[in-house]
Amino acid sequence: MHVFANPARFLKIARPATVWTLGPGLMLLLAGVIGGLFVTPPDYLQGETVRILYIHVPTAWLGMAGWGGLALASISQLVWRHPLAAVAGRAIAPVGAAFAAFCLATGSIWGRPTWGTWWEWDGRLTSMLILFFLYLGYIALASAEKERGGEGRMAALFGLIGAINLPIIHYSVLWWRTLHQGQSISLGGGSKIAPELLWPLPLTLFGFTLLFAGIVLMRMRAELARNRGEARLRRSAAQ
Repeated sequence: MHVFANPARFLKIARPATVWTLGPGLMLLLAGVIGGLFVTPPDYLQGETVRILYIHVPTAWLGMAGWGGLALASISQLVWRHPLAAVAGRAIAPVGAAFAAFCLATGSIWGRPTWGTWWEWDGRLTSMLILFFLYLGYIALASAEKERGGEGRMAALFGLIGAINLPIIHYSVLWWRTLHQGQSISLGGGSKIAPELLWPLPLTLFGFTLLFAGIVLMRMRAELARNRGEARLRRSAAQ
């Protein structure tokens, strides 16, 4: 990771990587959405409502994975003082918050015809809502530290502590009685989803993941460019 400690070296790799992630991500996402909306059949129980699956599952995964990446950036900052760790954390947080919000919104839309309610205070939904608020707290704390000229260590500590919520989200359907269904897809146990409904999901899953990575890279590049511009202005003012 210290290979990318130099911002110039990081930018040299991040520029083409942004294109490599955004382009294929959009193509995969488009193929998955078209397949999920127009090709797959309705579910025998949920009917057309099941099509929310192709958006809801990727956004839920990336809402959680985003905080996982934020926690790794926090460790890099607190332990190794990586110079780009705080930049990465500030870049990830708004994107992760957006995906967590999309997860909550699509879940609510899906829950209305399926459960008969827009919202239920069960373990999975409540812990996901807490994750969304954690993102907002991290964004506010990181912004405040940056404005004061701090290194962002308090935000990094907050990011590390907030990771405790991730296993709670994952295991909530096992620990508590909940309206939310259990795990439908597992690495070792196969899938409970019919194959004719399942195939677009990997496309949207990988598509959204690549888009997430591309947007984070864009945000990191933008912040580094802004920092360089501010440094030039300070040098000019000092002369």
